[in-house]
Amino acid sequence: MAVEKLNHVAIAVNDIAEAKRLFEDILGLAASEPEIVETQKVKTVMIKLGDTRIELLEPTSGDSAIAKFLEKKGPGLHHLCYQVDDIEATIDAMKNSGRKMIDETARPGAHGTMIAFAHPKSTGGVLTEFAEVKK
Repeated sequence: MAVEKLNHVAIAVNDIAEAKRLFEDILGLAASEPEIVETQKVKTVMIKLGDTRIELLEPTSGDSAIAKFLEKKGPGLHHLCYQVDDIEATIDAMKNSGRKMIDETARPGAHGTMIAFAHPKSTGGVLTEFAEVKK
């Protein structure tokens, strides 16, 4: 397993269009078109910032993890995502080291990635996503 870079910082928002305007109109950053990730019940937008990105997440259903996060904590930082070269090897390494994974196997993520989340109790209190980008 090798971590290649910080892929993105994810921010939970109530209104993705409004949040996107801040980054595009005020900060002058380029944002992707919204993408719906049905399996996670979210709408997502990626904002390019140098070699990394900021991901905006808006729930598309009241029972999504992002909706629950917003109800409990309000808008704000949701997770960090590290890009890895081999998602399955990363999951195995985390589990073999005694870390708790939310995802025991990789699943499809936004923008053509395969992803897995580690439990915050195993990563210093920060929800952590690992993503393998299809090459």
